[in-house]
Amino acid sequence: MNNVNMVAARSEQSILQTNKVIRNTYMLLSMTLLFSAVMAGISLALNIQSIWAYLGCILGGMAVLFVIGKKQNSAAALPLTFLFTGLWGFGLGPIISQYLAMSNGGEIVVTALGMTALTFVGLSAYVLTSKKDFSFMGGFLAAGSMVLIIAMVAMFILPMFGIDVSAMHLAFSAGVVLLMSGFILYDTSKIVNGTYQNYVMATVGLYVNIFNLFIHMLALVGFLNDD
Repeated sequence: MNNVNMVAARSEQSILQTNKVIRNTYMLLSMTLLFSAVMAGISLALNIQSIWAYLGCILGGMAVLFVIGKKQNSAAALPLTFLFTGLWGFGLGPIISQYLAMSNGGEIVVTALGMTALTFVGLSAYVLTSKKDFSFMGGFLAAGSMVLIIAMVAMFILPMFGIDVSAMHLAFSAGVVLLMSGFILYDTSKIVNGTYQNYVMATVGLYVNIFNLFIHMLALVGFLNDD
Protein backbone atom coordinates (compact mmCIF):
# COMPACT_ATOMS: atom_id res chain seq x y z
CA MET A 1 0.00 0.00 0.00
CA ASN A 2 2.90 2.33 0.83
CA ASN A 3 4.40 1.66 -2.60
CA VAL A 4 1.10 2.60 -4.25
CA ASN A 5 1.00 5.83 -2.26
CA MET A 6 4.59 6.62 -3.19
CA VAL A 7 3.88 6.06 -6.88
CA ALA A 8 0.77 8.24 -6.67
CA ALA A 9 2.73 10.97 -4.86
CA ARG A 10 5.48 10.89 -7.49
CA SER A 11 2.91 11.03 -10.27
CA GLU A 12 1.20 14.02 -8.66
CA GLN A 13 4.55 15.73 -8.15
CA SER A 14 5.43 15.13 -11.80
CA ILE A 15 2.12 16.64 -12.92
CA LEU A 16 2.66 19.69 -10.70
CA GLN A 17 6.18 20.13 -12.08
CA THR A 18 4.93 19.87 -15.67
CA ASN A 19 2.16 22.39 -15.00
CA LYS A 20 4.72 24.74 -13.48
CA VAL A 21 6.95 24.45 -16.57
CA ILE A 22 3.94 25.13 -18.83
CA ARG A 23 2.89 28.17 -16.81
CA ASN A 24 6.41 29.63 -16.61
CA THR A 25 7.09 28.92 -20.29
CA TYR A 26 4.08 30.80 -21.61
CA MET A 27 4.56 33.64 -19.15
CA LEU A 28 8.19 34.08 -20.20
CA LEU A 29 7.29 33.63 -23.87
CA SER A 30 4.72 36.43 -23.64
CA MET A 31 7.27 38.72 -22.01
CA THR A 32 9.98 37.97 -24.56
CA LEU A 33 7.61 38.44 -27.50
CA LEU A 34 6.57 41.82 -26.09
CA PHE A 35 10.21 42.79 -25.54
CA SER A 36 11.08 41.63 -29.05
CA ALA A 37 8.25 43.76 -30.46
CA VAL A 38 9.53 46.80 -28.54
CA MET A 39 13.04 46.26 -29.93
CA ALA A 40 11.62 45.91 -33.45
CA GLY A 41 9.79 49.21 -32.91
CA ILE A 42 13.02 50.88 -31.79
CA SER A 43 14.78 49.54 -34.87
CA LEU A 44 12.00 50.95 -37.08
CA ALA A 45 12.12 54.31 -35.27
CA LEU A 46 15.88 54.51 -35.89
CA ASN A 47 15.17 53.77 -39.58
CA ILE A 48 17.72 50.94 -39.70
CA GLN A 49 17.32 49.38 -43.13
CA SER A 50 20.62 47.62 -43.79
CA ILE A 51 20.27 43.87 -44.34
CA TRP A 52 23.66 43.56 -42.62
CA ALA A 53 22.08 44.83 -39.42
CA TYR A 54 19.54 42.04 -39.68
CA LEU A 55 22.23 39.42 -40.31
CA GLY A 56 24.39 40.80 -37.49
CA CYS A 57 21.50 40.58 -35.03
CA ILE A 58 20.62 37.05 -36.16
CA LEU A 59 24.22 35.82 -35.86
CA GLY A 60 24.69 37.61 -32.52
CA GLY A 61 21.47 36.06 -31.26
CA MET A 62 22.61 32.60 -32.32
CA ALA A 63 25.82 33.09 -30.33
CA VAL A 64 23.75 34.09 -27.28
CA LEU A 65 21.50 31.09 -27.89
CA PHE A 66 24.54 28.81 -27.64
CA VAL A 67 25.46 30.42 -24.31
CA ILE A 68 21.88 30.00 -23.04
CA GLY A 69 22.20 26.26 -23.67
CA LYS A 70 25.27 26.21 -21.43
CA LYS A 71 23.80 28.47 -18.73
CA GLN A 72 20.18 27.26 -18.82
CA ASN A 73 20.15 26.27 -15.13
CA SER A 74 21.92 29.37 -13.84
CA ALA A 75 20.74 32.84 -12.82
CA ALA A 76 22.15 34.18 -16.09
CA ALA A 77 19.61 32.24 -18.19
CA LEU A 78 16.79 34.83 -17.94
CA PRO A 79 18.82 37.96 -18.88
CA LEU A 80 20.48 35.99 -21.68
CA THR A 81 17.04 35.00 -22.97
CA PHE A 82 15.96 38.64 -23.12
CA LEU A 83 19.26 39.55 -24.80
CA PHE A 84 18.66 36.87 -27.42
CA THR A 85 15.04 37.81 -28.14
CA GLY A 86 15.95 41.51 -28.06
CA LEU A 87 18.63 41.04 -30.70
CA TRP A 88 16.34 39.06 -32.98
CA GLY A 89 13.54 41.56 -32.41
CA PHE A 90 15.84 44.47 -33.29
CA GLY A 91 16.92 42.57 -36.40
CA LEU A 92 13.30 42.46 -37.56
CA GLY A 93 13.36 46.22 -38.10
CA PRO A 94 15.14 46.18 -41.51
CA ILE A 95 12.90 43.35 -42.77
CA ILE A 96 9.66 45.04 -41.73
CA SER A 97 10.92 48.35 -43.16
CA GLN A 98 11.21 46.76 -46.60
CA TYR A 99 7.58 45.61 -46.47
CA LEU A 100 6.29 48.90 -45.06
CA ALA A 101 7.90 50.68 -48.01
CA MET A 102 5.48 48.86 -50.34
CA SER A 103 2.14 50.38 -51.32
CA ASN A 104 0.22 47.94 -49.13
CA GLY A 105 3.08 47.12 -46.76
CA GLY A 106 1.13 47.78 -43.57
CA GLU A 107 -1.56 45.34 -44.64
CA ILE A 108 1.06 42.70 -45.46
CA VAL A 109 2.75 43.02 -42.06
CA VAL A 110 -0.52 42.96 -40.10
CA THR A 111 -1.83 39.99 -42.09
CA ALA A 112 1.39 38.02 -41.60
CA LEU A 113 1.39 38.84 -37.89
CA GLY A 114 -2.23 37.74 -37.53
CA MET A 115 -1.66 34.51 -39.45
CA THR A 116 1.40 33.76 -37.30
CA ALA A 117 -0.55 34.37 -34.08
CA LEU A 118 -3.51 32.26 -35.21
CA THR A 119 -1.23 29.40 -36.30
CA PHE A 120 0.71 29.37 -33.04
CA VAL A 121 -2.32 29.73 -30.76
CA GLY A 122 -4.32 27.14 -32.70
CA LEU A 123 -1.58 24.51 -32.76
CA SER A 124 -0.55 25.11 -29.14
CA ALA A 125 -4.15 25.00 -27.92
CA TYR A 126 -4.70 21.71 -29.74
CA VAL A 127 -1.72 20.07 -28.04
CA LEU A 128 -2.48 21.57 -24.62
CA THR A 129 -6.07 20.33 -24.69
CA SER A 130 -5.53 16.96 -26.37
CA LYS A 131 -2.16 16.25 -24.69
CA LYS A 132 -1.30 14.24 -27.79
CA ASP A 133 2.31 13.08 -28.05
CA PHE A 134 4.00 14.41 -31.20
CA SER A 135 7.47 13.09 -30.36
CA PHE A 136 7.20 10.75 -33.37
CA MET A 137 7.67 13.83 -35.58
CA GLY A 138 11.28 14.31 -34.49
CA GLY A 139 12.78 12.35 -37.38
CA PHE A 140 10.56 14.00 -39.99
CA LEU A 141 11.41 17.46 -38.67
CA ALA A 142 15.14 16.72 -38.69
CA ALA A 143 14.91 15.47 -42.28
CA GLY A 144 12.86 18.50 -43.30
CA SER A 145 15.42 20.81 -41.73
CA MET A 146 18.21 19.19 -43.74
CA VAL A 147 16.23 19.53 -46.97
CA LEU A 148 15.62 23.23 -46.32
CA ILE A 149 19.28 23.84 -45.49
CA ILE A 150 20.27 22.24 -48.81
CA ALA A 151 17.64 24.36 -50.59
CA MET A 152 18.97 27.51 -48.92
CA VAL A 153 22.51 26.75 -50.11
CA ALA A 154 21.14 26.09 -53.61
CA MET A 155 19.32 29.45 -53.64
CA PHE A 156 22.62 31.13 -52.81
CA ILE A 157 24.66 29.31 -55.46
CA LEU A 158 22.26 29.00 -58.43
CA PRO A 159 21.92 32.75 -59.12
CA MET A 160 25.69 32.83 -59.75
CA PHE A 161 24.97 30.74 -62.85
CA GLY A 162 22.13 33.01 -63.99
CA ILE A 163 19.38 30.67 -62.79
CA ASP A 164 16.15 32.31 -61.58
CA VAL A 165 15.28 31.02 -58.10
CA SER A 166 12.20 33.18 -57.39
CA ALA A 167 9.91 30.13 -57.48
CA MET A 168 12.32 28.29 -55.19
CA HIS A 169 12.15 31.19 -52.72
CA LEU A 170 8.38 30.84 -52.58
CA ALA A 171 8.59 27.06 -52.11
CA PHE A 172 11.28 27.55 -49.46
CA SER A 173 9.10 29.96 -47.44
CA ALA A 174 6.14 27.57 -47.70
CA GLY A 175 8.39 24.74 -46.52
CA VAL A 176 9.62 26.77 -43.54
CA VAL A 177 6.03 27.62 -42.55
CA LEU A 178 5.11 23.94 -42.59
CA LEU A 179 8.29 22.97 -40.75
CA MET A 180 7.81 25.59 -38.02
CA SER A 181 4.19 24.49 -37.60
CA GLY A 182 5.48 20.97 -37.07
CA PHE A 183 8.05 22.21 -34.57
CA ILE A 184 5.34 24.06 -32.62
CA LEU A 185 3.40 20.80 -32.30
CA TYR A 186 6.57 18.90 -31.42
CA ASP A 187 7.94 21.39 -28.86
CA THR A 188 4.57 22.02 -27.21
CA SER A 189 4.09 18.27 -26.92
CA LYS A 190 7.48 17.99 -25.19
CA ILE A 191 6.42 20.66 -22.70
CA VAL A 192 3.01 19.10 -22.02
CA ASN A 193 4.42 15.59 -21.62
CA GLY A 194 7.20 16.67 -19.26
CA THR A 195 10.17 16.17 -21.58
CA TYR A 196 11.18 19.80 -21.12
CA GLN A 197 12.20 20.32 -17.51
CA ASN A 198 13.67 23.78 -18.07
CA TYR A 199 11.16 26.49 -18.99
CA VAL A 200 13.89 28.77 -20.37
CA MET A 201 14.85 26.26 -23.06
CA ALA A 202 11.17 25.58 -23.77
CA THR A 203 10.57 29.32 -24.21
CA VAL A 204 13.57 29.76 -26.49
CA GLY A 205 12.46 26.82 -28.65
CA LEU A 206 8.95 28.23 -29.12
CA TYR A 207 10.29 31.74 -29.75
CA VAL A 208 12.54 30.50 -32.56
CA ASN A 209 9.56 28.71 -34.12
CA ILE A 210 7.38 31.83 -33.96
CA PHE A 211 10.12 34.11 -35.30
CA ASN A 212 10.81 31.95 -38.35
CA LEU A 213 7.09 31.42 -38.91
CA PHE A 214 6.51 35.19 -39.00
CA ILE A 215 9.45 35.92 -41.33
CA HIS A 216 8.25 33.42 -43.90
CA MET A 217 4.58 34.32 -43.47
CA LEU A 218 5.69 37.81 -44.53
CA ALA A 219 7.27 36.38 -47.67
CA LEU A 220 4.19 34.34 -48.56
CA VAL A 221 1.70 37.16 -47.91
CA GLY A 222 3.91 39.55 -49.87
CA PHE A 223 3.90 37.15 -52.82
CA LEU A 224 0.13 36.72 -52.68
CA ASN A 225 -0.17 40.51 -52.78
CA ASP A 226 2.00 40.60 -55.93
CA ASP A 227 4.84 42.28 -54.04
